[in-house]
Amino acid sequence: MKYTTLKKSNLEASVIGLGTNAVGGHNLFQNLSEENGKDFVREALNIGVNFIDTADIYGLGRSEELVGEVLKEFKRDDLLIATKGAQHWSSDGSVKTDNRPEYLRQAVEKSLQRMQLDYVDLYYLHFPDQVTPFAESIGELARLKEEGKIRAIGISNVSLEQLKEANIHDDISVLQSPYNMLDRSAEAELLPYCIENNISFIPYGPLAFGLLGGSFTKDSKLDTQDWRNSVPLFQGDQFQQILKTVDKLKEMATQKETPLPNLALAWLLAQKGVDSVIPGGKRKERIRENVQASEISFSKEELNIINDILNNN
Repeated sequence: MKYTTLKKSNLEASVIGLGTNAVGGHNLFQNLSEENGKDFVREALNIGVNFIDTADIYGLGRSEELVGEVLKEFKRDDLLIATKGAQHWSSDGSVKTDNRPEYLRQAVEKSLQRMQLDYVDLYYLHFPDQVTPFAESIGELARLKEEGKIRAIGISNVSLEQLKEANIHDDISVLQSPYNMLDRSAEAELLPYCIENNISFIPYGPLAFGLLGGSFTKDSKLDTQDWRNSVPLFQGDQFQQILKTVDKLKEMATQKETPLPNLALAWLLAQKGVDSVIPGGKRKERIRENVQASEISFSKEELNIINDILNNN
């Protein structure tokens, strides 16, 4: 496993991390096995992944609880644990985005309790609430950092202008935003800003929420409760065109003698500004395969071939 240092910090992260929205994320996926989820996290840590990404909204706190149970089996100082907050849920199941300083402080404390930790290495403002000024929300996270509750500040799901506002005092270490072979919109503005302003870019959805796993066909149907039904990549003519692109990428993966998901992860790591990727999953076999992506390199010619495939999508 290769490691990198996240910007504006001394945090050493494995370049292949672990996304855990399917670990206890019962509000996002159907029929999840919590034991399989814990085995998934445990296996990752056993094979050199030290960067675990979760969020309080995954399973309404359950993901953090399950991750925390596994973390007790490992040496805390060797781990880089990231979580996110800003979504306030009520007993009736309703969710409201909340960036108020008092709520964020409460959210951090609850996350620490659920994971049974004294501090979290990286804490993201998960979503902007479009009301609270970033000076207040990021300012509160900066105070929590001074207090030792968090070690680095991240932000997610923001526009370029919002990122600039949040980073006005140079507090942001990491941006997490959608980016993968099938969605390259981050390359227009967000990724260049991160490179210029010394912010680590961590893509979420690095496998296009399963599309780059290679198992979808033109007849594939998502469960009606699957949250991915709202993702444009899975809809109509765009979905059908994407499948053609994926077939061409499979051919490239075969030439590289690697599975398609690893080709996709390695391609992201080859992009300037991307420091780590955090593929998710449900079974430990998946992470064993994913970690091999850190060893894949591309020639300039190979990257050009991939870009030609993607540009014709």
